[in-house]
Amino acid sequence: MAGLVAARELARQGLAVTVLEATDAFGGCVARHEVAGLMLDAGAESFATRSPIVAELAAELGLGERIAAPNPVGAWLQLPESAQPMPSTGILGIPADPAAPDIVKAIGRRASLRAAADKVLPLGTLLRKEQLSLGELVRARMGSAVLDRLVAPVAAGVYSADPDALDVDSVVPGLRAAVTKHGSLAAAVGALRQAAPAGSAVAGIAGGIGLLVERLVQDLKDRGVKLVAGAPVTGLERADGGWQVRSAAGDFDAAGLVVATDGGSAVRLLAASIPGLAAAEPAPGPAVALVTLVVDMPELDAAPRGTGLLVAPGVVGVRAKALTHATAKWPWLAAEAGPGNHVLRLSYGRAVGAGDGAEREDFTAWPDDKLYGQALADASVLLGLPIGADDVLGRKVVRWVGALPSATLGHRARVAEVRRLASGQHGLQLAGAWLAGTGLVAVIGDARQRARLLAEDLGAGTRPEEHSAAADTP
Repeated sequence: MAGLVAARELARQGLAVTVLEATDAFGGCVARHEVAGLMLDAGAESFATRSPIVAELAAELGLGERIAAPNPVGAWLQLPESAQPMPSTGILGIPADPAAPDIVKAIGRRASLRAAADKVLPLGTLLRKEQLSLGELVRARMGSAVLDRLVAPVAAGVYSADPDALDVDSVVPGLRAAVTKHGSLAAAVGALRQAAPAGSAVAGIAGGIGLLVERLVQDLKDRGVKLVAGAPVTGLERADGGWQVRSAAGDFDAAGLVVATDGGSAVRLLAASIPGLAAAEPAPGPAVALVTLVVDMPELDAAPRGTGLLVAPGVVGVRAKALTHATAKWPWLAAEAGPGNHVLRLSYGRAVGAGDGAEREDFTAWPDDKLYGQALADASVLLGLPIGADDVLGRKVVRWVGALPSATLGHRARVAEVRRLASGQHGLQLAGAWLAGTGLVAVIGDARQRARLLAEDLGAGTRPEEHSAAADTP
Protein backbone atom coordinates (compact mmCIF):
# COMPACT_ATOMS: atom_id res chain seq x y z
CA MET A 1 0.00 0.00 0.00
CA ALA A 2 2.82 2.42 0.83
CA GLY A 3 4.41 1.89 -2.58
CA LEU A 4 1.16 2.42 -4.47
CA VAL A 5 0.29 5.56 -2.53
CA ALA A 6 3.79 6.98 -3.02
CA ALA A 7 3.64 6.19 -6.73
CA ARG A 8 0.32 8.00 -7.10
CA GLU A 9 1.60 11.05 -5.24
CA LEU A 10 4.74 11.21 -7.42
CA ALA A 11 2.68 10.85 -10.60
CA ARG A 12 0.46 13.70 -9.42
CA GLN A 13 3.61 15.80 -9.11
CA GLY A 14 4.37 15.25 -12.79
CA LEU A 15 7.05 12.58 -12.46
CA ALA A 16 7.28 9.46 -14.59
CA VAL A 17 6.97 6.50 -12.23
CA THR A 18 7.68 2.79 -12.42
CA VAL A 19 6.49 0.44 -9.68
CA LEU A 20 8.42 -2.80 -9.25
CA GLU A 21 6.44 -5.40 -7.29
CA ALA A 22 8.17 -8.57 -6.12
CA THR A 23 5.01 -10.71 -6.10
CA ASP A 24 2.30 -11.26 -8.69
CA ALA A 25 -0.18 -8.94 -6.97
CA PHE A 26 -0.04 -5.32 -5.85
CA GLY A 27 -1.09 -4.04 -2.43
CA GLY A 28 0.69 -6.25 0.10
CA CYS A 29 -1.58 -7.25 2.97
CA VAL A 30 -4.49 -5.19 1.62
CA ALA A 31 -6.23 -7.55 -0.76
CA ARG A 32 -9.47 -9.40 -1.45
CA HIS A 33 -10.15 -13.04 -2.20
CA GLU A 34 -13.22 -15.13 -3.01
CA VAL A 35 -14.61 -17.56 -0.46
CA ALA A 36 -17.89 -19.39 -1.10
CA GLY A 37 -18.85 -16.84 -3.75
CA LEU A 38 -18.19 -13.81 -1.52
CA MET A 39 -15.43 -11.27 -2.13
CA LEU A 40 -13.78 -10.85 1.28
CA ASP A 41 -10.78 -9.02 2.66
CA ALA A 42 -7.76 -11.31 2.89
CA GLY A 43 -5.89 -8.97 5.24
CA ALA A 44 -6.77 -5.57 6.65
CA GLU A 45 -10.56 -5.16 6.92
CA SER A 46 -10.90 -1.77 8.65
CA PHE A 47 -9.09 1.50 9.25
CA ALA A 48 -8.85 3.88 12.19
CA THR A 49 -11.04 6.98 12.06
CA ARG A 50 -8.80 9.08 14.32
CA SER A 51 -7.60 10.79 11.14
CA PRO A 52 -9.33 11.58 7.81
CA ILE A 53 -6.34 10.27 5.81
CA VAL A 54 -7.87 6.97 4.65
CA ALA A 55 -11.33 8.42 4.09
CA GLU A 56 -9.82 11.19 1.95
CA LEU A 57 -7.95 8.69 -0.21
CA ALA A 58 -11.10 6.58 -0.56
CA ALA A 59 -13.04 9.65 -1.69
CA GLU A 60 -10.34 10.56 -4.23
CA LEU A 61 -10.65 7.06 -5.65
CA GLY A 62 -14.44 7.22 -5.89
CA LEU A 63 -15.09 5.09 -2.80
CA GLY A 64 -16.28 7.83 -0.45
CA GLU A 65 -19.91 6.70 -0.50
CA ARG A 66 -18.84 3.15 0.33
CA ILE A 67 -17.27 4.02 3.70
CA ALA A 68 -19.20 2.05 6.30
CA ALA A 69 -19.40 2.05 10.08
CA PRO A 70 -19.30 -1.28 11.94
CA ASN A 71 -22.15 -2.65 14.02
CA PRO A 72 -21.98 -0.72 17.32
CA VAL A 73 -22.74 -3.86 19.36
CA GLY A 74 -18.98 -4.23 19.87
CA ALA A 75 -16.64 -7.14 20.48
CA TRP A 76 -16.34 -9.60 23.36
CA LEU A 77 -13.42 -10.66 25.50
CA GLN A 78 -12.66 -14.35 26.02
CA LEU A 79 -11.16 -14.83 29.47
CA PRO A 80 -9.92 -18.18 30.82
CA GLU A 81 -13.14 -18.78 32.75
CA SER A 82 -15.79 -17.08 30.58
CA ALA A 83 -16.61 -14.68 27.76
CA GLN A 84 -18.09 -11.23 28.28
CA PRO A 85 -18.63 -8.03 26.30
CA MET A 86 -15.39 -6.09 25.92
CA PRO A 87 -15.11 -3.53 28.72
CA SER A 88 -15.08 0.14 27.76
CA THR A 89 -11.36 0.51 28.18
CA GLY A 90 -9.38 3.53 27.15
CA ILE A 91 -6.34 2.74 24.97
CA LEU A 92 -5.08 -0.76 24.04
CA GLY A 93 -7.12 -2.20 26.89
CA ILE A 94 -5.78 0.19 29.56
CA PRO A 95 -8.76 1.48 31.56
CA ALA A 96 -9.29 5.16 32.20
CA ASP A 97 -11.48 4.18 35.18
CA PRO A 98 -10.40 0.92 36.88
CA ALA A 99 -13.49 1.08 39.12
CA ALA A 100 -15.99 1.01 36.25
CA PRO A 101 -18.42 -1.93 36.62
CA ASP A 102 -17.39 -3.64 33.39
CA ILE A 103 -13.71 -3.41 34.36
CA VAL A 104 -14.45 -4.88 37.81
CA LYS A 105 -16.36 -7.71 36.15
CA ALA A 106 -13.40 -8.51 33.90
CA ILE A 107 -10.57 -8.34 36.45
CA GLY A 108 -12.25 -8.73 39.86
CA ARG A 109 -12.69 -6.29 42.73
CA ARG A 110 -9.31 -6.88 44.33
CA ALA A 111 -7.51 -6.29 41.02
CA SER A 112 -9.65 -3.20 40.46
CA LEU A 113 -8.50 -1.78 43.80
CA ARG A 114 -4.90 -2.54 42.86
CA ALA A 115 -5.35 -0.77 39.53
CA ALA A 116 -6.92 2.24 41.23
CA ALA A 117 -3.73 2.66 43.29
CA ASP A 118 -2.22 4.04 40.08
CA LYS A 119 -3.80 7.38 41.01
CA VAL A 120 -1.68 7.74 44.15
CA LEU A 121 1.50 5.81 43.36
CA PRO A 122 4.56 8.02 42.84
CA LEU A 123 5.88 8.07 39.29
CA GLY A 124 9.43 7.28 40.38
CA THR A 125 12.03 6.64 37.70
CA LEU A 126 10.00 4.30 35.48
CA LEU A 127 9.13 6.92 32.88
CA ARG A 128 12.75 7.97 32.54
CA LYS A 129 13.86 4.55 31.28
CA GLU A 130 15.38 4.70 27.80
CA GLN A 131 13.37 1.65 26.74
CA LEU A 132 10.00 0.96 28.31
CA SER A 133 7.59 -1.77 27.27
CA LEU A 134 3.83 -1.45 27.32
CA GLY A 135 3.71 -4.45 29.64
CA GLU A 136 6.16 -3.01 32.15
CA LEU A 137 4.30 0.30 32.32
CA VAL A 138 0.88 -1.30 32.83
CA ARG A 139 2.13 -3.90 35.31
CA ALA A 140 3.91 -1.29 37.44
CA ARG A 141 1.05 1.18 37.46
CA MET A 142 -2.07 -1.05 37.49
CA GLY A 143 -0.98 -4.63 38.22
CA SER A 144 -0.85 -7.96 36.42
CA ALA A 145 -4.59 -8.54 36.17
CA VAL A 146 -5.14 -5.46 34.02
CA LEU A 147 -2.18 -6.47 31.89
CA ASP A 148 -3.13 -10.13 31.40
CA ARG A 149 -6.91 -9.83 31.15
CA LEU A 150 -7.38 -6.53 29.33
CA VAL A 151 -4.20 -5.30 27.65
CA ALA A 152 -2.69 -8.60 26.45
CA PRO A 153 -5.68 -9.68 24.31
CA VAL A 154 -5.96 -6.23 22.69
CA ALA A 155 -2.21 -6.06 22.02
CA ALA A 156 -2.36 -9.52 20.43
CA GLY A 157 -5.29 -8.50 18.25
CA VAL A 158 -3.72 -5.26 17.04
CA TYR A 159 0.02 -5.99 17.03
CA SER A 160 0.20 -9.80 17.23
CA ALA A 161 2.52 -9.37 20.18
CA ASP A 162 2.83 -9.72 23.93
CA PRO A 163 2.70 -6.33 25.73
CA ASP A 164 6.13 -7.06 27.21
CA ALA A 165 7.51 -7.18 23.65
CA LEU A 166 5.99 -3.84 22.62
CA ASP A 167 7.79 -0.51 22.85
CA VAL A 168 5.28 1.81 24.51
CA ASP A 169 6.63 4.79 22.57
CA SER A 170 5.98 2.97 19.30
CA VAL A 171 2.46 1.72 20.02
CA VAL A 172 1.12 4.69 22.04
CA PRO A 173 3.18 7.77 21.16
CA GLY A 174 2.72 10.49 23.74
CA LEU A 175 1.57 8.19 26.54
CA ARG A 176 4.74 8.66 28.58
CA ALA A 177 4.45 12.44 28.43
CA ALA A 178 0.76 12.25 29.33
CA VAL A 179 1.46 10.11 32.41
CA THR A 180 4.06 12.64 33.55
CA LYS A 181 1.68 15.53 32.94
CA HIS A 182 -1.41 14.02 34.59
CA GLY A 183 0.31 12.01 37.33
CA SER A 184 -1.18 8.59 36.62
CA LEU A 185 -1.68 6.10 33.82
CA ALA A 186 -5.47 6.17 34.14
CA ALA A 187 -5.61 9.96 33.94
CA ALA A 188 -3.25 9.96 30.97
CA VAL A 189 -5.40 7.42 29.11
CA GLY A 190 -8.53 9.41 29.91
CA ALA A 191 -6.95 12.61 28.58
CA LEU A 192 -5.79 10.96 25.37
CA ARG A 193 -9.19 9.39 24.80
CA GLN A 194 -10.93 12.72 25.41
CA ALA A 195 -8.70 14.33 22.80
CA ALA A 196 -9.54 11.66 20.22
CA PRO A 197 -12.29 12.28 17.63
CA ALA A 198 -15.80 11.28 18.62
CA GLY A 199 -17.62 8.40 16.98
CA SER A 200 -16.60 4.91 15.94
CA ALA A 201 -12.90 4.10 16.31
CA VAL A 202 -12.82 2.23 12.99
CA ALA A 203 -14.60 2.14 9.66
CA GLY A 204 -14.59 -0.10 6.62
CA ILE A 205 -15.50 -0.01 2.96
CA ALA A 206 -18.57 -1.79 1.61
CA GLY A 207 -17.12 -4.43 -0.66
CA GLY A 208 -13.90 -4.67 1.33
CA ILE A 209 -10.81 -2.60 2.10
CA GLY A 210 -9.15 -4.42 -0.79
CA LEU A 211 -11.13 -2.16 -3.14
CA LEU A 212 -8.65 0.58 -2.21
CA VAL A 213 -5.84 -1.35 -3.87
CA GLU A 214 -7.90 -2.20 -6.94
CA ARG A 215 -8.89 1.44 -7.43
CA LEU A 216 -5.32 2.60 -6.74
CA VAL A 217 -3.93 0.27 -9.39
CA GLN A 218 -6.46 1.50 -11.93
CA ASP A 219 -5.74 5.12 -11.01
CA LEU A 220 -2.02 4.53 -11.52
CA LYS A 221 -2.64 3.00 -14.94
CA ASP A 222 -4.79 5.98 -15.88
CA ARG A 223 -1.92 8.28 -14.90
CA GLY A 224 0.54 6.41 -17.07
CA VAL A 225 2.45 4.76 -14.24
CA LYS A 226 4.33 1.65 -15.33
CA LEU A 227 3.34 -1.28 -13.11
CA VAL A 228 5.64 -4.31 -13.20
CA ALA A 229 4.63 -7.38 -11.17
CA GLY A 230 6.79 -10.41 -10.49
CA ALA A 231 9.89 -8.21 -10.42
CA PRO A 232 11.79 -8.61 -7.15
CA VAL A 233 14.61 -6.09 -6.82
CA THR A 234 17.99 -7.75 -6.43
CA GLY A 235 20.25 -4.72 -6.09
CA LEU A 236 20.38 -0.94 -5.61
CA GLU A 237 23.38 1.28 -6.08
CA ARG A 238 24.29 4.89 -6.74
CA ALA A 239 24.84 5.78 -10.40
CA ASP A 240 25.33 9.18 -12.10
CA GLY A 241 23.68 11.15 -9.31
CA GLY A 242 20.70 8.81 -9.24
CA TRP A 243 20.12 5.12 -8.67
CA GLN A 244 20.57 1.96 -10.64
CA VAL A 245 17.98 -0.67 -9.88
CA ARG A 246 18.55 -4.33 -10.73
CA SER A 247 15.45 -6.49 -10.82
CA ALA A 248 14.06 -9.68 -12.28
CA ALA A 249 12.37 -7.46 -14.88
CA GLY A 250 15.66 -5.85 -15.94
CA ASP A 251 17.73 -2.85 -14.90
CA PHE A 252 16.36 0.64 -14.37
CA ASP A 253 18.05 4.03 -14.01
CA ALA A 254 16.15 6.32 -11.66
CA ALA A 255 16.66 9.91 -10.57
CA GLY A 256 14.67 9.14 -7.44
CA LEU A 257 13.78 6.07 -5.48
CA VAL A 258 11.10 5.07 -2.96
CA VAL A 259 11.89 1.82 -1.15
CA ALA A 260 8.59 0.52 0.19
CA THR A 261 9.53 -3.02 1.17
CA ASP A 262 9.63 -4.68 4.56
CA GLY A 263 12.38 -3.40 6.85
CA GLY A 264 14.78 -6.29 6.44
CA SER A 265 14.66 -6.14 2.65
CA ALA A 266 15.06 -2.35 2.62
CA VAL A 267 18.14 -2.47 4.85
CA ARG A 268 19.76 -5.29 2.90
CA LEU A 269 19.20 -3.53 -0.43
CA LEU A 270 20.57 -0.19 0.78
CA ALA A 271 23.26 -1.24 3.27
CA ALA A 272 26.08 -0.99 0.73
CA SER A 273 25.06 2.56 -0.22
CA ILE A 274 24.37 3.93 3.27
CA PRO A 275 27.13 3.40 5.87
CA GLY A 276 25.79 2.28 9.23
CA LEU A 277 22.39 1.21 7.96
CA ALA A 278 23.05 -2.52 8.41
CA ALA A 279 23.25 -2.07 12.19
CA ALA A 280 19.70 -0.68 12.19
CA GLU A 281 18.06 -3.68 10.53
CA PRO A 282 14.80 -4.37 12.39
CA ALA A 283 13.76 -7.68 13.85
CA PRO A 284 11.21 -9.50 11.71
CA GLY A 285 7.62 -8.84 12.65
CA PRO A 286 5.26 -11.62 13.76
CA ALA A 287 4.04 -14.14 11.21
CA VAL A 288 0.26 -14.41 11.06
CA ALA A 289 -2.06 -17.04 9.63
CA LEU A 290 -5.64 -16.01 8.88
CA VAL A 291 -8.36 -18.63 8.44
CA THR A 292 -11.62 -17.51 6.86
CA LEU A 293 -14.70 -19.71 7.20
CA VAL A 294 -18.06 -19.16 5.51
CA VAL A 295 -20.65 -21.19 7.39
CA ASP A 296 -24.35 -21.92 7.09
CA MET A 297 -25.47 -21.48 10.70
CA PRO A 298 -28.71 -19.55 11.33
CA GLU A 299 -27.92 -19.86 15.06
CA LEU A 300 -25.28 -17.14 14.53
CA ASP A 301 -27.84 -14.62 13.26
CA ALA A 302 -28.19 -13.40 16.85
CA ALA A 303 -24.45 -12.55 17.02
CA PRO A 304 -23.93 -14.39 20.32
CA ARG A 305 -20.46 -12.86 20.81
CA GLY A 306 -21.01 -9.46 19.25
CA THR A 307 -18.65 -8.64 16.39
CA GLY A 308 -16.11 -11.22 17.57
CA LEU A 309 -13.71 -11.92 20.40
CA LEU A 310 -10.23 -11.06 21.57
CA VAL A 311 -8.63 -13.97 23.42
CA ALA A 312 -6.77 -13.49 26.70
CA PRO A 313 -3.72 -15.63 27.48
CA GLY A 314 -4.46 -18.87 29.32
CA VAL A 315 -7.70 -19.84 27.57
CA VAL A 316 -7.46 -23.63 27.50
CA GLY A 317 -7.89 -25.34 24.14
CA VAL A 318 -7.94 -22.16 22.03
CA ARG A 319 -4.95 -21.28 19.82
CA ALA A 320 -6.50 -18.30 17.98
CA LYS A 321 -5.66 -14.84 19.26
CA ALA A 322 -8.86 -13.36 17.86
CA LEU A 323 -12.06 -14.20 16.02
CA THR A 324 -13.91 -11.66 13.91
CA HIS A 325 -17.57 -12.39 13.19
CA ALA A 326 -17.41 -10.39 9.98
CA THR A 327 -21.09 -10.66 9.04
CA ALA A 328 -22.04 -9.42 12.50
CA LYS A 329 -19.51 -6.59 12.29
CA TRP A 330 -20.36 -5.30 8.81
CA PRO A 331 -24.06 -4.94 7.85
CA TRP A 332 -23.15 -4.69 4.14
CA LEU A 333 -21.48 -8.11 4.30
CA ALA A 334 -24.42 -9.65 6.14
CA ALA A 335 -26.69 -8.44 3.34
CA GLU A 336 -24.42 -9.96 0.69
CA ALA A 337 -24.07 -13.29 2.55
CA GLY A 338 -27.80 -13.67 3.14
CA PRO A 339 -29.75 -14.98 6.16
CA GLY A 340 -28.10 -17.83 8.01
CA ASN A 341 -24.75 -17.49 6.24
CA HIS A 342 -21.84 -16.13 8.25
CA VAL A 343 -18.21 -15.15 7.72
CA LEU A 344 -15.75 -15.93 10.52
CA ARG A 345 -12.09 -14.85 10.49
CA LEU A 346 -9.69 -16.44 12.97
CA SER A 347 -6.12 -15.16 13.31
CA TYR A 348 -3.10 -17.01 14.65
CA GLY A 349 0.39 -15.95 15.69
CA ARG A 350 1.95 -13.43 18.05
CA ALA A 351 5.30 -12.48 19.52
CA VAL A 352 5.66 -13.69 23.11
CA GLY A 353 8.22 -12.26 25.54
CA ALA A 354 10.28 -9.11 25.64
CA GLY A 355 12.49 -7.24 23.19
CA ASP A 356 14.19 -8.55 20.06
CA GLY A 357 14.61 -11.90 21.81
CA ALA A 358 10.86 -12.45 21.93
CA GLU A 359 9.72 -15.87 20.79
CA ARG A 360 7.29 -15.90 17.90
CA GLU A 361 4.36 -18.24 17.62
CA ASP A 362 4.42 -19.26 13.98
CA PHE A 363 1.37 -20.99 12.59
CA THR A 364 2.29 -20.18 8.98
CA ALA A 365 4.12 -23.51 8.64
CA TRP A 366 0.97 -25.43 9.55
CA PRO A 367 -0.69 -27.07 6.53
CA ASP A 368 -4.09 -25.76 5.51
CA ASP A 369 -6.01 -28.79 6.81
CA LYS A 370 -4.44 -28.51 10.26
CA LEU A 371 -5.21 -24.78 10.48
CA TYR A 372 -8.72 -25.44 9.24
CA GLY A 373 -9.32 -28.07 11.92
CA GLN A 374 -7.96 -25.78 14.63
CA ALA A 375 -10.15 -22.92 13.41
CA LEU A 376 -13.28 -25.08 13.57
CA ALA A 377 -12.44 -26.16 17.12
CA ASP A 378 -11.59 -22.63 18.23
CA ALA A 379 -14.69 -21.09 16.67
CA SER A 380 -16.88 -23.66 18.40
CA VAL A 381 -15.41 -22.78 21.80
CA LEU A 382 -15.37 -19.03 21.28
CA LEU A 383 -18.90 -18.75 19.89
CA GLY A 384 -20.38 -21.30 22.26
CA LEU A 385 -21.85 -23.35 19.40
CA PRO A 386 -20.57 -26.57 17.81
CA ILE A 387 -19.41 -25.87 14.26
CA GLY A 388 -18.75 -28.93 12.12
CA ALA A 389 -17.29 -29.48 8.69
CA ASP A 390 -20.82 -29.98 7.31
CA ASP A 391 -21.67 -26.39 8.27
CA VAL A 392 -18.83 -24.94 6.18
CA LEU A 393 -19.67 -23.53 2.75
CA GLY A 394 -16.15 -22.35 1.99
CA ARG A 395 -12.77 -21.77 3.61
CA LYS A 396 -9.45 -20.15 2.83
CA VAL A 397 -6.10 -19.78 4.59
CA VAL A 398 -3.85 -16.75 4.09
CA ARG A 399 -0.36 -16.44 5.54
CA TRP A 400 1.28 -13.09 6.17
CA VAL A 401 5.02 -13.31 6.80
CA GLY A 402 6.83 -10.01 7.33
CA ALA A 403 3.69 -7.97 6.62
CA LEU A 404 3.24 -6.70 10.18
CA PRO A 405 5.94 -4.33 11.47
CA SER A 406 8.02 -5.08 14.51
CA ALA A 407 7.21 -2.73 17.39
CA THR A 408 9.51 -4.35 19.93
CA LEU A 409 11.64 -2.54 22.48
CA GLY A 410 14.05 -0.15 20.84
CA HIS A 411 12.12 -0.04 17.58
CA ARG A 412 11.28 3.65 17.83
CA ALA A 413 14.96 4.53 18.31
CA ARG A 414 15.86 2.22 15.40
CA VAL A 415 13.36 4.00 13.15
CA ALA A 416 14.80 7.37 14.12
CA GLU A 417 18.30 6.15 13.25
CA VAL A 418 17.16 4.81 9.88
CA ARG A 419 15.47 8.12 9.10
CA ARG A 420 18.63 10.00 10.09
CA LEU A 421 20.88 7.87 7.93
CA ALA A 422 18.56 8.05 4.92
CA SER A 423 17.96 11.80 5.21
CA GLY A 424 21.35 12.64 3.72
CA GLN A 425 20.75 10.57 0.60
CA HIS A 426 19.67 12.62 -2.43
CA GLY A 427 16.78 11.12 -4.35
CA LEU A 428 15.85 8.51 -1.73
CA GLN A 429 12.90 7.99 0.56
CA LEU A 430 11.86 4.97 2.63
CA ALA A 431 8.22 4.11 3.29
CA GLY A 432 6.17 1.30 4.77
CA ALA A 433 4.69 0.05 8.01
CA TRP A 434 8.08 -0.86 9.51
CA LEU A 435 8.82 2.87 9.69
CA ALA A 436 5.36 4.46 9.79
CA GLY A 437 3.70 2.07 12.24
CA THR A 438 0.75 -0.30 12.16
CA GLY A 439 -2.44 0.61 10.32
CA LEU A 440 -3.56 2.25 7.10
CA VAL A 441 -3.69 5.73 8.61
CA ALA A 442 -0.01 5.63 9.52
CA VAL A 443 1.14 3.92 6.33
CA ILE A 444 -0.82 6.07 3.87
CA GLY A 445 -0.06 9.36 5.62
CA ASP A 446 3.65 8.61 5.79
CA ALA A 447 3.85 7.39 2.19
CA ARG A 448 2.28 10.61 0.94
CA GLN A 449 4.70 12.68 2.98
CA ARG A 450 7.72 10.71 1.76
CA ALA A 451 6.64 11.02 -1.86
CA ARG A 452 6.21 14.78 -1.54
CA LEU A 453 9.65 15.09 0.03
CA LEU A 454 11.14 13.12 -2.85
CA ALA A 455 9.33 15.28 -5.41
CA GLU A 456 10.73 18.40 -3.76
CA ASP A 457 14.19 16.83 -3.70
CA LEU A 458 13.93 16.23 -7.45
CA GLY A 459 12.70 19.75 -8.12
CA ALA A 460 9.05 18.83 -8.63
CA GLY A 461 6.04 19.36 -6.43
CA THR A 462 5.11 22.99 -7.02
CA ARG A 463 3.27 23.11 -10.35
CA PRO A 464 3.10 19.48 -11.44
CA GLU A 465 1.28 20.22 -14.69
CA GLU A 466 4.44 21.94 -15.99
CA HIS A 467 6.80 19.05 -15.20
CA SER A 468 7.96 16.58 -17.77
CA ALA A 469 8.68 12.95 -17.01
CA ALA A 470 11.72 12.97 -14.76
CA ALA A 471 12.20 9.69 -12.98
CA ASP A 472 11.52 6.00 -12.91
CA THR A 473 10.75 5.29 -9.27
CA PRO A 474 10.42 1.70 -8.15
